[in-house]
Order: sequence, then structure tokens, then C-alpha cells
Amino acid sequence: MSTANTVGTGNTANTGAGAPSRVRLALVLGALIALGPLTIDTYLPALPEVGSELGASGTTVQLTLTGTLVGLALGQVLIGPLSDAYGRRLPLLLGTGLHVLASALVAVAPSIEVLTVLRVLQGIGASAGAVVGLAIVRDLFTGRAAATMLSRLMLVMGAAPVLAPTLGAGLLTWVSWRGVFLFLAGYGLVMLAVVTAGLPETLPPARRRSARVGATVRTYGMLLRDRTFVGLVLVAGLAMGALFSYVSGAAYVFQDQFGMDQQTFGVAFGAGAIWLVVGTQLNPVLLRYLEPRRVMSGAVAVGVLAGLALAVLTATGTGGLPAVLAGVWTLLLSAGFVMPNAPALALARHGETAGTAAALLGCLQFGLGAVTSPLVGLLGNDATAMGTAMFAAIGLSGLSLVLVVRPWTLPDLNEPPASA
Repeated sequence: MSTANTVGTGNTANTGAGAPSRVRLALVLGALIALGPLTIDTYLPALPEVGSELGASGTTVQLTLTGTLVGLALGQVLIGPLSDAYGRRLPLLLGTGLHVLASALVAVAPSIEVLTVLRVLQGIGASAGAVVGLAIVRDLFTGRAAATMLSRLMLVMGAAPVLAPTLGAGLLTWVSWRGVFLFLAGYGLVMLAVVTAGLPETLPPARRRSARVGATVRTYGMLLRDRTFVGLVLVAGLAMGALFSYVSGAAYVFQDQFGMDQQTFGVAFGAGAIWLVVGTQLNPVLLRYLEPRRVMSGAVAVGVLAGLALAVLTATGTGGLPAVLAGVWTLLLSAGFVMPNAPALALARHGETAGTAAALLGCLQFGLGAVTSPLVGLLGNDATAMGTAMFAAIGLSGLSLVLVVRPWTLPDLNEPPASA
């Protein structure tokens, strides 16, 4: 396993060329990874409008969100091995280009069916930023340093869910929901320019792997036979499932059940995302004193308790909107500690196949999100449905931690904490 490089302190990345500073790297990778959350969240305030214009039910409109998550999951399975074979830049540029094209076509979609298909393609394109971003982190860092860098990335990408619904609500005062997707196409074009001009290749030819199907299948098989890796992926993916249960149901709960307008909803949704960001930024502080496995385990326990309280309060109608917000925000805060540490621990085990490992991690994260997000609609698109789905996802994450990962068996990571 390779040791972490110190970026921005005179050392070079694994390529042998000068690496960008930590701050610039975090900004660029965070903006790339944020393409996925922006694609998911920016049109949330418009979900009722989309259904009205295209003559679709709320549950059917939510399938456009599921389609995006499916695309994000499938795209990573394809792009991860390609990034191990051809380097990080080329798959990233091609995927982002696909996102731009799909976003522009969504803006003229004539039906909910066409919209759903295009949202899948949009997700496939956005997946490039997610999987390649994680692989680049693993190219340059490992252990605590990787967990710290992932926390910094989540500060940048955390702005996406904070700002996206508010931005979408603001755009909707000037344009229809179709204009939101033109904005996403423009964002993708900007990222194409940034990658072309400012992101170096981090995987030298000597470390690249075969792109043959047989070799790729064998690599995935090796990863799936690693019980601890699979368990960590489930912990991260089910925590993501709890998050997407909230994402898919929030517009209906806050706007239809509690009567918020689009602008107020954007503020309320963004406030929840702030707690997710708070968790990710407190994480490096805790990592100075505690191992990532300990921080992750404690956060999962807090999340399970918060999910249980949310499910009970919403099922009994106790506390109204304040109770919903308190439960959701506490669960999101705990997820802010889980989401950097579980991937860092998983990827630390497979640095030699970082792209493929990151792809499997991302695929299962978004795949589980795709499975859990429609549950809110199927259960009734109200606070009880959202609370039940969120508790089910985080509860299964806790079971995966205890029964599959068994964190008390994980070795300590002896690398010194990365500087903030």
C-alpha cells in the first residue's frame, strides 16, 4: 500500500509533476463532486410544477430522482475501471461532457418518460466527478490524511445541497423548471474548462491496470470478497440512503404537509444541509484524537437514535414541524461524520485499485439511495413516511457496522493526522 503524499508542501503527486495545493485540490475536486448533488437537488422545489406540466403523479415525478441515482450508480461501475486503465482526466472529461449534453436535452423533454431517461444519462455523466474525485484522493492520500481531505471536500460539496434548492427556488422566480437544467448544463461547461486547465493527471502509466472485461470482473470479485470493505460500503451507502430518503420526501413534506412556499422550502432544506457540513468539518478535529473507526461508530450510533426518535415522533404526530426538523438535522449531523470516514477506511484497503474500489463504493451508495428514495412516495409522501424510511436506512447501516464490519476488529491507522 502506498504512503500518503504531502500535497502543497514541496512534494509532488504520484505523477511526478507538481501537484496542486491542498486548498486548490479541495476546491476543484469538491466542485466536481458537487455536480452530482447539484443535479439531484436544484430542481427539488420544482417537483410539483414538473408533475403539473407533464401530467404525472408525485410518485412518478419522484422516479426522475430515482433515475438520476441509478445513473450515478451505474456510471461509476463503468467509469471507475476506465479511470484505473486510462488515467483520471480522460474519463472525467468525457463523463462531464455527457452531463452537459443530457442537461441541455432535459430542458426540452416533452414527457415524464423522456425526462426520466435523460435524468439517468445525466446521472451517468455526473458520476464521473464522484468516482474520479475519490480515486484522486486515494492516489494522493491514505488513512487519516484521506479522511481529512474527504472532510475538506465535503465542506466544498456541502455548499451544493445548502445552496441548490435555494438557488433552484430563485431561478424559478425567473424561469420555468426547464431553465434549471440549462443552468446545470452551464455549470458542467465551467467544470470542463476547470479540469482542462487546472487538474493534473494523478495516475501515471506505470500504475494503470488492464481495461479488459475479464480483469475488471476479477477486480470487482476481489473487492466483493473483502467482507470488511463490503461492510464499510454498506455503512456509507445506507447512511446515504437515509440522506436521499430526506431528499426525495422533503419537498412534499415541507411544501404540501406544512405549507411552505418554494423559497421558504429552499431555506429549510439548506439549513438541514448545514448540519451535514458541520459534521464533516468537526470530523478532522476529532481525528486528531480518535481513530476514524471510533468516530464512525459513534456517529452511526447517534444517527440510529435520532432516526428512531424521528420515526416515533412523526408516526404519533408529536411535535409537528419542529420535531421533524430536530430529528432530521441530528441525523444529518451524524451522517457528516460517517460519510468521510467509512469511504476512507474502505479505500485504504485497496489503494492499488482505487478507481474500481471508489466505483463500487459510489455505485452501492447511490444504488441504495435509488432503492430507498421511492419508499417515501410509496409510503405516502408525508412526514411519517420520510421518518420511517430514514430510520430504516440508518438502522440497517448500524446493523451492517456491528454484524459485517465489526469495527473493534479493525486495525488502528498509524499515520499522523494531516494538517488542516
